[in-house]
Amino acid sequence: MPNPNHRHVLSALVQNVPGVLAHISGMLASRGYNIDSLAVGETEDPHLSRMTFVVVGDDRVLEQVRKQLEKIVTVVRVLDVSSRDFVERDLLLMKVKAPAGATRSEIRELVDIFRGKIVDVGPEEVMVEISGRENKVQAFIERMRPYGISELVRTGRIAMIRSGNACEDETEARAAS
Repeated sequence: MPNPNHRHVLSALVQNVPGVLAHISGMLASRGYNIDSLAVGETEDPHLSRMTFVVVGDDRVLEQVRKQLEKIVTVVRVLDVSSRDFVERDLLLMKVKAPAGATRSEIRELVDIFRGKIVDVGPEEVMVEISGRENKVQAFIERMRPYGISELVRTGRIAMIRSGNACEDETEARAAS
């Protein structure tokens, strides 16, 4: 039985032009699809950007989202990354209350355990950077809640298909643009 709440990671290679993000997110919203996570950035080709986003739903929802995206002129290629062997990361910056002393030491120890970095230190709080799979980032957030999170920002998920699994027609799509 298909899972109606499956998280699909999609990667759209798009022309790097003004308004493409607004166009795509507006199209999805107008059709009732929620974007659970979104990250956009320029690729190795400055004329192309990669949009990585997560949509929740069954395979029918995934197929509808794909079809709608492929109709947009500025979209070069759409891949369902989650259907392949892939690597994903999420980046988090967090300010957590950490007065000097034992509490700060506990936080520093947890940051080390989660392979994060303290990137700024203030008199009463520290700023922490953590990257990794979404569940690792979420686990770190939960561990920090008792200390008092002052502010938190996340990138959303980024993902790439592992080497040896790359789609040949993605290379062709890039060459065609």
